[in-house]
Amino acid sequence: MQFWDDHDIYKKSLAQRADAHSFVFYEGPPTANGLPHPGHCLTRSIKDVFPRYKTMRGYRCERKAGWDTHGLPVEVEVGKELGIHSKEEIEAFGVEPFIQKCQQSVFRYMQQWQDLTRRLGFWVDLEKAYVTYHQSYIESVWWSLKTLFERGLLYQGHKIVWWWAQGGTALSSGEVGQGYREVADPSVYVLFPLVDNPKRSLVVWTTTPWTLPSNMYAAVHTELDYAVVRDDETGQELVIAADLVETIAGKLKRELPVLETISGKSLVDQRYVPPFDNYYKTLGDATGTLTSGESEALMWRVVAADFVTTESGSGIVHQAPAFGEVDYEVLTQEQARFVETDRPELLCAVGPDGKFTDDFVDMKGTWVKDADKPISRMLREAGKLLLLEQYLHDYPFCWRASEDPLIQYPRRSWFVRTTKFRDLMLKNNSQIGWQPEHIQNGRFGNFLESNVDWALSRERFWGTPLPIWVCQETGQMEAVASYDEILAKPGLQGTEVWEQAKAANPELADDLRVHKPYIDSVTYDSPFAEGARMQRVTEVIDCWYDSGAMPFAQWGWPHQNNESFQDQFPADFISEALDQTRGWFYSQLAISTMLFGEGAAISEREDDAEAKKVSDTFSDPLAGQEYPHPYRNCIVLGLMLGEDGNKMSKSLRNYREPNEIFDKYGADALRWFFFAGQPPWTAIRYREQSIKDSIPEFLLRLWNVFSFFSIYAEIDGFDPTTATDADDQLTSASLASAPTYRDINERSEIDRWIMSELNRTNEIVVDRMDVLDNYNACQAITSFVDGLSNWYVRRSRDRFWASDKDSQDKHDAYWTLYESLLQITKIVAPFVPFLSETLWQSLAEPFGNRVRKSVHLCDYPVADDKRIDAKLSTSMKLLREIASLGRAA
Repeated sequence: MQFWDDHDIYKKSLAQRADAHSFVFYEGPPTANGLPHPGHCLTRSIKDVFPRYKTMRGYRCERKAGWDTHGLPVEVEVGKELGIHSKEEIEAFGVEPFIQKCQQSVFRYMQQWQDLTRRLGFWVDLEKAYVTYHQSYIESVWWSLKTLFERGLLYQGHKIVWWWAQGGTALSSGEVGQGYREVADPSVYVLFPLVDNPKRSLVVWTTTPWTLPSNMYAAVHTELDYAVVRDDETGQELVIAADLVETIAGKLKRELPVLETISGKSLVDQRYVPPFDNYYKTLGDATGTLTSGESEALMWRVVAADFVTTESGSGIVHQAPAFGEVDYEVLTQEQARFVETDRPELLCAVGPDGKFTDDFVDMKGTWVKDADKPISRMLREAGKLLLLEQYLHDYPFCWRASEDPLIQYPRRSWFVRTTKFRDLMLKNNSQIGWQPEHIQNGRFGNFLESNVDWALSRERFWGTPLPIWVCQETGQMEAVASYDEILAKPGLQGTEVWEQAKAANPELADDLRVHKPYIDSVTYDSPFAEGARMQRVTEVIDCWYDSGAMPFAQWGWPHQNNESFQDQFPADFISEALDQTRGWFYSQLAISTMLFGEGAAISEREDDAEAKKVSDTFSDPLAGQEYPHPYRNCIVLGLMLGEDGNKMSKSLRNYREPNEIFDKYGADALRWFFFAGQPPWTAIRYREQSIKDSIPEFLLRLWNVFSFFSIYAEIDGFDPTTATDADDQLTSASLASAPTYRDINERSEIDRWIMSELNRTNEIVVDRMDVLDNYNACQAITSFVDGLSNWYVRRSRDRFWASDKDSQDKHDAYWTLYESLLQITKIVAPFVPFLSETLWQSLAEPFGNRVRKSVHLCDYPVADDKRIDAKLSTSMKLLREIASLGRAA
């Protein structure tokens, strides 16, 4: 490492390819306010091996580092440090000091990240890293959001969102997808008596008892048959899906004789009494006028729904539109049946903090997930609970506060209309080279197929502010693309808030001027109403949008660096772990599909001449960009497991820290374990013993071959510098100028064989690495080194030990082994950069300054077809197999 630093080897490797064709790599930005762990070693190893390989193959591969510095990951960590958790506690602490602490914390573990990166041998430009909180980055994101806004693709809507109540914000589907785990929730079968026949009750099923106080409808399927059964224990007639009578009777452990069978259609519009009267006592008789002119009850009646099945439950489903997307659609459909002034309004007895409000006084102030048991008890005491059981299912928790369950909740939020691009995203995805291939139409493709509009806004603090300003009089809105655009607005006020903060604390980063709370103070004259003011909306955006914008935002484009952006778009290669299919992989693809190429022409305001302009300042230089973009190839890495096969856990201490492995075995051992132990997309058990066991198979074996050569070359005075025409990379052709060097065809069979194997291996490795297949490339390397050590050197020892130092056969053996070591050193350089550098420095040392300073400044070897003898390789393979069988006999 010190050698590379002293001689600027990384920078020189880029400089010598300055005019070469680009191989573009994007670094997925880690969050620097958390400590790196072994999983980061895997991702950084994979991210390093291919850029190193491509650079040696003659490409220019810039490797710009990046840091993800916004959002919940940072806020949660700062909250822990301050001993606060909820949104209300943050507001009590103060938004301004909280934001400042967030900014100060983002590089808390920067030294540890830099040390890991350096010790692992990951060459990446940390000096010019992009940082998501920097003003230039935020202004690029603002430009993209303004573009979407002006095309009618960024909109504010009232929807059911996954809500983190403790944090007071909505989460996107990608974030929600990262927090699922199996839980046991109560499954209740509740009696809803019919208004016109109080002795007959609907058996309604739900797994969320806490939503029952907000019940509005009960859903049935019109094509199902329903049975009216007699329950002798309660004296009630119960209505249950006919196919489920036997199942429910079995659970109740009593007979439920069928009195009659009716159609689901006949149940539609029948009114019932809900289990709680908190709303019913005042609204139970409320009716409205239908668009047809007739009158109908607004709520608490049976509705038809195709999603009702007999796979579980009772065949009648409780509907609380405030707490479910599907339920909300039912309400929307019902609202559409009524004239606008008479539509049923959403009932919601829960506040944004996830606690019951005055609308359900019996449980006021209770967190909803703590209310399931009390509510079930209340139902039982009222004689309305038919059955209670436990239901195992996957349920989402906040991805950054793992003990906080999410709830679905009605909220007015900002959304990106990604559903309009579903087909284009699938088309884009179909052109990407995925490894493993099944990700394309499996995990990732399925996620695209089920795409929902991106819940973009966050009612939080530390993030990219949503660049929408609203007229305080008319409610009309406009977006901005940069801070300079704001400064040019007429009647500008509020910038002094930042200036005063900066004057009071000169150490504040200038980038904070575009963050809350400073940007919230900036207002200007409204272009929509004379005398009115424009005020920014309060929300910040999903930090996944930040990271997904990095293909252009890392350059501050389109405000600057147009040439750099166009040269570095799209990426030829990216790689992250499996969990990023709903994270960074998706956010990049979605944003790029919407902004560039075919998707750039799509608008929701096609009749609006102004909207067609999209932006007065910027045109799309990528209008003709073909798919795929923004990345062409993606390696999806498997999950990293601890020593015990379970998820890595600091509390369980089921893994060794990377530095311990580096100190004991070296970084190359860990890298080779990752590359050669299994395909990168399979789950990896991070075991010290496995890392240790991988050393003798390749690293130690290659080192022993080198040691053998070094010892006897020194004893016999083998001098490669007699090749007076040797070039600076010590290629075989240039070594031929040595007096004792003979053409390979004149050497012995075993020399010709190892040269054939070497070039066959070279050919295989290039073939595999060109398609980003490091695993099979490593298998070929391992096989060759085994043959070099256990067959060539062993079978040639007598030649090296021969007393006649001038024997041509002895010279042939030295030149063959020397050439083999030189070429394999270059071949393995991207995989094990430290060992290969050590070998190169020793092998090339006799030539002094006549050769390249580092193996990583050499070109990658190209197989010499003339040296490949397929027939000889086959014959020797057979001989080795016979010898192996003989040893085993």
